[in-house]
Amino acid sequence: MADFDSNPFADPQESNPFQDQSVQQATSNSHRGLEEYNPFEDSNKQSQPYRQTAPPTKSEPQPAVLPPTGPPPAYTQSAAQPAVQAGHEDLIRRQEELERKAAELQRREQQINNAQYNTRQNNWPPLPSWLHIQPCFYQDFSVDIPLDFQRTVKTGYYLWMFYVLVLFLNLIGAMAYLFSKTDGGKATTFGLAIVWFVAFSPCSFVCWYRPMYKAFRSDSSFNFFMFFFVFFCQFCANVVQAIGLDGWGTCGWIVTIKVLTDSESSKGSRLSVGFIMMTVAILFSALATLNLLFIKKVHSLYRSTGASFQKAQEEFARGVVTNPGVQTATKEAAKGAASGMASGMFSGASAGNNQM
Repeated sequence: MADFDSNPFADPQESNPFQDQSVQQATSNSHRGLEEYNPFEDSNKQSQPYRQTAPPTKSEPQPAVLPPTGPPPAYTQSAAQPAVQAGHEDLIRRQEELERKAAELQRREQQINNAQYNTRQNNWPPLPSWLHIQPCFYQDFSVDIPLDFQRTVKTGYYLWMFYVLVLFLNLIGAMAYLFSKTDGGKATTFGLAIVWFVAFSPCSFVCWYRPMYKAFRSDSSFNFFMFFFVFFCQFCANVVQAIGLDGWGTCGWIVTIKVLTDSESSKGSRLSVGFIMMTVAILFSALATLNLLFIKKVHSLYRSTGASFQKAQEEFARGVVTNPGVQTATKEAAKGAASGMASGMFSGASAGNNQM
């Protein structure tokens, strides 16, 4: 009856008990020895084939910046770049100027510190050492004068030298006028020309150049006012000298025209003397013009320094009070007044006692 219950179409190996997987594993392990049999061995390893892994290949490093694939684009300057470049150059120029001023101030400070231990000796006028006359003034533009005013002070110094040269040429022209045959105050002109050269050369240096030098050296309002007053007087004198009145000691335009139009003297004498005197007249005119421009320049700098007439008065009063000569004279006057009052009191007391 059992044959009727089985499926005639079923697989005959399926009902075989030896086809079980566990039975087959056990029978397969039986071929190995007992020493080699491991019941805990993973059965999956038996079924997996051996695979040999290939060693890893080293990949070449790639560069961080890729090489350019084509030429760079053409450079085009924008409209804002010239302005930026100009501003950058201006900043560099200002920085260099500030550094130059700082170096100049440091050098002056060092020289001043050294001057505290080494007394500065007078160096002007530059005289040879074998003379018994020694220089009277100390002059050094790089030490005494600030950097912004050195050019102006040097211009004033050159202007004073030009003035002395014109006075000397005026003396030569007056000498030529003296030996000419023209009638007039020839001797008076020559004598006054000598006086102007001898007197005005040192007086102009002391009366207007040195005050200007001191004014820019120490920012002194009093010296500024002294310079303006004396220099304006010299400007007026230069205008009169350029005009050249006969007998005033200058070879100006009036005396020059008189010599050129003199009919009594020879033509050669008129031309030679007239040429010298005309040169002097032109130089006096140029000197008056330069003086006018220079006083305007100094006045503009004077306004920028903040000087005033009140400061000039204060500096004058302070200078008078601190002057050693004035202090000595004041002390002597006070002593004399005190002794006079004491003698008067004693004389009055003795007279009263006599009356009693």
